[in-house]
Amino acid sequence: MRTAALMTLATVAGLWLGVCAQAQQPPPAEGPVALPAPPPPEYGPPVNNEQAKAVVDAAIAEAKKNNWHMAIAIVGPEGELVYFEKMDGTQSSSAALAQAKARTSALFRRPSKAFADQFAAGNTGFMTFPDGARPIASEGGIPIILNSKLIGAIGVSGGTAQQDSVAATAGVNAVKPSP
Repeated sequence: MRTAALMTLATVAGLWLGVCAQAQQPPPAEGPVALPAPPPPEYGPPVNNEQAKAVVDAAIAEAKKNNWHMAIAIVGPEGELVYFEKMDGTQSSSAALAQAKARTSALFRRPSKAFADQFAAGNTGFMTFPDGARPIASEGGIPIILNSKLIGAIGVSGGTAQQDSVAATAGVNAVKPSP
C-alpha cells in the first residue's frame, strides 16, 4: 500500500513539474520574423579623411557629453583603416575592438549589432567563418552610407554595447558629402 501511495505521489509531482515547466516557456512568435533592411546595393567612393574626421569628431562629442572614454575607428569599404582616434582614459582593448567593429560593418554592409542579435538568438554559424572573414558580434559598428552607397564604416568601443552604438550613430549622422 505504501509503495502505491509513493508511486502516485511521484506521478502527481512529475505531472505538476511538467505543467510548471510548460508555463515558463515563452509564447510562440506570431507573424513573420522581421528581417534587417537589405544592405546598400553597392559601394561608393571611399570615405575621405575630411569626412572621417567629421564622423570621429561627432562621436567624440557624444562620448564627452556622456563622460564616456572611447576609441573610434573609421574604415573604407574594404575594411582598411582610414582614421583612428582614442580618447584619453580609454581601455587598451578598445582600439582593436573599434577597428574590428568598423571592419565588420564595412565588409558585411550592416551594423555589427546584426551579428550580436544573431548570437543572442543562438545562431552562431558565423563563428565558423575563417579568421579574415569572421565578424565581431558586438554593437558599435555602423556602415557609413552617402547617396545610398556604402563609403565606409565606423567602429566605437569603450562603453557598454549600447553606449558604443549611441556614439557611433552620432558619428554616422555627421557624414556629409565632401565639397
